[in-house]
Amino acid sequence: MFTGIVTATGTIREARQDGDLRAVIACPFDPAGIAIGASIACSGVCLTVVEKGGAPGDAWFAVNISGESVARTVPGRWREGTALNLEPALKLGDELGGHIVTGHVDGVGQVVSVTPAGDSKVFVIAAPKELAPYLAPKGSITVDGISLTVNEVSDQPDGTCHFTLNIIPHTAEVTTIGAMQAGDGVNLEIDVLARYLQRMQSLRG
Repeated sequence: MFTGIVTATGTIREARQDGDLRAVIACPFDPAGIAIGASIACSGVCLTVVEKGGAPGDAWFAVNISGESVARTVPGRWREGTALNLEPALKLGDELGGHIVTGHVDGVGQVVSVTPAGDSKVFVIAAPKELAPYLAPKGSITVDGISLTVNEVSDQPDGTCHFTLNIIPHTAEVTTIGAMQAGDGVNLEIDVLARYLQRMQSLRG
């Protein structure tokens, strides 16, 4: 379980197909604080640490990424040199600063536009039609592992939807979203509460 509050960014140092895809991710964590078998959200994907090493501030950990995870996430996301948003799993007693995030990607979206708005940036992101019913103004959405609030939702004729986000300078600086441009893909996880509400509504209907 996660909160969508990114604690660091890391970089894929090595990626190779070894049965499942195996990735080694460089990060600024202390390896003593990374447990083998622990879960770390990597740009919104819950992955299990299978190996670790390095020094405090210059650590690395290895994960195995199944074919299912590769297929459900942004194409090309697991290449060497790719930057990732990182968040260790929530511990009992930790502050829930974002919203409840499972680390299970529901779909892939695409950045439609990025527009400056004061010191912030307004992002418009296209979501696939299967996720459109779960998005609402002032609702929560996880974009590449970042807990964000939806500002507006615009339904499209083909059943997809566009939603807007306001990205403040701090979020842009400490996550990968600050470097994103129109056309970039993003991992999306809908609010778990919206998922259950939609299921309940469909059964009633």
